[in-house]
Amino acid sequence: MSERVLLVDDEPEFLEAMAERMRTRGLNVTTAASAREALELVGKETFDAVILDLMMPGMDGLEAFKALRAGHEDAQVIFLTGHASVEKGIEAMKLGAMDFVEKPADLNQLLEKIRSAKAQKMILVEKKAQEKIKDILTERGW
Repeated sequence: MSERVLLVDDEPEFLEAMAERMRTRGLNVTTAASAREALELVGKETFDAVILDLMMPGMDGLEAFKALRAGHEDAQVIFLTGHASVEKGIEAMKLGAMDFVEKPADLNQLLEKIRSAKAQKMILVEKKAQEKIKDILTERGW
């Protein structure tokens, strides 16, 4: 099963080129040209990883990340930026981002991070399912 990835970047040329490169490596890639569009997509679909540009007009990547995690705490986000700063990277990681990658991204490195994100998400989903089962059993007195 291929990894489902949401790639978010405000640069159309970069977005399409990177999406195509990822698709040729077997990933199922959906693109969004803005943070708002990405939030709408995450509300409708599930993704193993969200690759989120840090610097975007309107809502930047950190704001989008906070909104995303508010509704989807198991979302695995990897920040991607051409404007890397240590401060922003540290802030992203403190907020719970999985990783931080500078443009131009090494695609093989990014693929490994995406696979790790998928594995982490599977662990979180399994943990939630176990907690739900435990709650049901406790509630019913079994």
